[in-house]
Amino acid sequence: MTDAAGAPKDILIINSKLKAYIKAKGFSTASTVAEKLSEKVRVLIDQAIESAKNDKRKTVMDRDFT
Repeated sequence: MTDAAGAPKDILIINSKLKAYIKAKGFSTASTVAEKLSEKVRVLIDQAIESAKNDKRKTVMDRDFT
């Protein structure tokens, strides 16, 4: 599975860590949560890439996630 740019649509979240975090808060995790969260992470990453590109950098930095 790939996106429009040909990048793989893999799960970007460590599912066991996600589930452990949610379980520690007293909740259960649906099987589709990691996929949906990965979609949101992709959006944030794409925005950070644009920020780096606008600064004429090839390195995405923490400051690009503002």
